[in-house]
Amino acid sequence: MLILGVTTATQQVGCAIGGHEGVLASAHSARGKRHAENLAPSIDFVRRQARVELTEISVVAVDIGPGLYTGLRVGIAAAKAMALALRVPMIGISSLDLLAWPVRHTAREIVAVVDARRGEVFHARYRPTPGGVQRLSGPSVSTPRELRADLEASDTDYLLVGDGALRYSSEWGDMVRAELAEQYLAYPNAASLVQLAHARAIREDFVQPWELEPLYLRAPDAEINWVTRDGPG
Repeated sequence: MLILGVTTATQQVGCAIGGHEGVLASAHSARGKRHAENLAPSIDFVRRQARVELTEISVVAVDIGPGLYTGLRVGIAAAKAMALALRVPMIGISSLDLLAWPVRHTAREIVAVVDARRGEVFHARYRPTPGGVQRLSGPSVSTPRELRADLEASDTDYLLVGDGALRYSSEWGDMVRAELAEQYLAYPNAASLVQLAHARAIREDFVQPWELEPLYLRAPDAEINWVTRDGPG
């Protein structure tokens, strides 16, 4: 079973191919907001590096968010189109789960934080468990200050990971019990997506392309701006 993983929820576009032998190839790029331009060449590059044909793909996995609206729309639309063309099922996994997975060996509670723009962050909290992580709360959207207040309500030691954690590092930089993960862990990783999707594929935990829905958590910026414009003056 070969899985193609696509993640576009943040500034970074990521693709990977893998299966029971592990991840065969992966590629990531972050060049502004060029998700639509970067995605197809990235998929083709990963396919050639893995030495497989697209017709060999058995499952298409995609990052369903939360994240940036345009990036999510591009990635999910492309993944759905590919799954329909190949007549294969899909697996959707949260961007916050993808951030928590690579740091699962920490002894701290994990707080995955994605930059939501407009002074807000998407976030979820996780407990490391043998072989993985368990989500404790979220996904949610709030201001960084609100998230800090929530974290300070307990005596837990935290590891904050994600581009939102780095962007608003000044909010929790002086928290004694908080630690920031490294920069290279700031974005959802396509290799992690393939790994998590493979475990679900073994259980045949699939959805059909028309059933998969993005996890936005809030209305798109354009819709919010339109409502604000038309609201009471």
